Amino acid sequence: MSQELFAAARSGDATQIKSLLAAGADHRAADEAGETPLMHAAHGGHLAAVEVLIAAGADVNAQSPQGWTALAKAAYNGETECGYVEVVKVLHEAGASLDAPIFFGITPLMLAAGGGDASVVEWLINNGADVLVANEGGRTARMMANDRLYVEVINLLNDAERQLGVTEDGACSSTKSVVKPQVTNLLKPTTH
Repeated sequence: MSQELFAAARSGDATQIKSLLAAGADHRAADEAGETPLMHAAHGGHLAAVEVLIAAGADVNAQSPQGWTALAKAAYNGETECGYVEVVKVLHEAGASLDAPIFFGITPLMLAAGGGDASVVEWLINNGADVLVANEGGRTARMMANDRLYVEVINLLNDAERQLGVTEDGACSSTKSVVKPQVTNLLKPTTH
């Protein structure tokens, strides 16, 4: 029955999930990668499926062996090249940590910033995600956005850092590793 539950979670079939749970399927089950049905539903951005699993008691802070949580899965999906703000919101409201790191100390904010998802980055910043935390390689979310030149994300993170007292040269009393990005605006020549 676990395989059916995982399939329903991946496809976002909330009705099937309810039926399987009522028939005794275990929302705590883990697949071969150590991931739960909630992680699969969150990764696909399936809000209704996430809500059903949370209502059934799924652990919103469960972690796979690599540290993946449902919230990290929702923060950015590389296959669809987006994150899912509404899923992140529902998971956080149910108690999910915004800053739980996955492998190499990467946080959900870093995932969203590195993928260029400004809507998820903005929501995470506005709801208390740590914008100054660095991963095991010493890289912050803004540095990850800088690598890909995601200007909207860089601007959001710059504003958040400024509000925390990071100066224009990238220094503050608690962090010396934040680097000021060099953003260049390119204008198309006008044709007459």
